[in-house]
Amino acid sequence: MSNANPDLLKWLNECLARGHSAESLTKSALSSGWHPDLVRTAIAEALGHQLVAHRAGAPSVNSVRIPGPDLTQSPTYVDAGDRQVEVWTVMKHPRVVVFGSVLSDEECDGLIELAQPKLARSLTVDNQTGGDEVNSARTSDGMFFNRGENLLCERIERRLAAMVRWPYENGEGLQVLRYRHGAQYVPHYDYFDPAQPGTPRILQRGGQRVGTIVMYLRTPERGGATIFPDVGLEVAPIKGSAVFFSYDRPHPDTKTLHGGAPVTLGEKYVATKWMREGEFV
Repeated sequence: MSNANPDLLKWLNECLARGHSAESLTKSALSSGWHPDLVRTAIAEALGHQLVAHRAGAPSVNSVRIPGPDLTQSPTYVDAGDRQVEVWTVMKHPRVVVFGSVLSDEECDGLIELAQPKLARSLTVDNQTGGDEVNSARTSDGMFFNRGENLLCERIERRLAAMVRWPYENGEGLQVLRYRHGAQYVPHYDYFDPAQPGTPRILQRGGQRVGTIVMYLRTPERGGATIFPDVGLEVAPIKGSAVFFSYDRPHPDTKTLHGGAPVTLGEKYVATKWMREGEFV
């Protein structure tokens, strides 16, 4: 049985697999606030795992179970518990699924109404510290609900959990974003970079992100598509629909680079749901 902290051990395994030295990872973990004894134990175990994997040709340490709908028989809809959700578009690499009728018009309007009093300039994760920061790459306004904060959020979150077959408890709370004229979010990845010193702190709350659902709450008159530059995909921000994508490891090879194109006419609202490997706390 492992004596190492599982989140710290996973982060170390990922970084070692990508070529980072044990010395640099030890410094990063200590600077992030991990206790020296925990770091020492995890480093020793991670190095042992790397040696075994090298000798035995074991599968990648980054292999994890990920969320996703059951599309084995190419269905036109999936059962999301309280409603049937339409399957519009499916891509295998990256794993992208565009769904229709995820939310009703009333649910879209209700989320906007609940979110508006709390909207403020959107923040991004600071990979150096694990905290949040204002970033010029993201020019929307946003706010977070706690998971299950109200009846509407809980109903939607349980629907999403059923839709992509992922535990409700492994989801972060919904984030609502408003994009006014000219607002955008430049292409980025949603996973947490294992090489950054703030990542071990972030992973303590439920491990890596492994999936994203972006739901469209208001359709702008022009612009605002969700773009995937690596594969030339654009998803139109149609009210009530959603785009889901998953990533089995925190690496650009997943081709999940994505962004929000500028809104050129009107206003766009979205609600984002991120899913973690373990229970989000």
